[in-house]
Amino acid sequence: MILGVLLPAVARSDIYRYVDADGVIHLTNVPVNPHVKYDLILREKRVLFHVKPSEISRYDALIARASEKYQVEPALVKAVIKAESNFNHQAVSPKGARGLMQLMPATAASLQVEDSFHPAKNIDGGVRYLRYLLNLFRGDLSLALAAYNAGEAAVARYQYTIPPFQETQTYVRRVLHYFGQFRNEGK
Repeated sequence: MILGVLLPAVARSDIYRYVDADGVIHLTNVPVNPHVKYDLILREKRVLFHVKPSEISRYDALIARASEKYQVEPALVKAVIKAESNFNHQAVSPKGARGLMQLMPATAASLQVEDSFHPAKNIDGGVRYLRYLLNLFRGDLSLALAAYNAGEAAVARYQYTIPPFQETQTYVRRVLHYFGQFRNEGK
């Protein structure tokens, strides 16, 4: 049983390359510079560790505070964190999203989140953004989650439906599944 917690599960991640003006080759799994053309050069395996039950409740006080402040159900916040980072406050996605709620650098900047790896700041910013999306999409949870994953513009581009991206559709289903689980555990 201990090995199940300690042994990593395997998932896929990408490696990107760009060449700067001086001819220096840069490699990254986090292509965050919007002024650079990145080329996908390698699909790399990334390691996702199984979460211990204590990790799932580790951020409950921070979640409760932000949930109350922005009137978002704690089970929903927990579900987003589970889907986004699996409760790893140092998580970085291949696209550059960071922290527990996987805030993109531009989103974090617009929310004035100075340190996306700081659990309290990340959760506060992520829940504030989730509240904004819920308001924007008039309480439609599926659309708010789709926008959290694919961006507001993608939802608008597809006439206020969940965009036809497999990743986004899977993401919405996954968060709703976790939401149901966490909501039932709270009863």
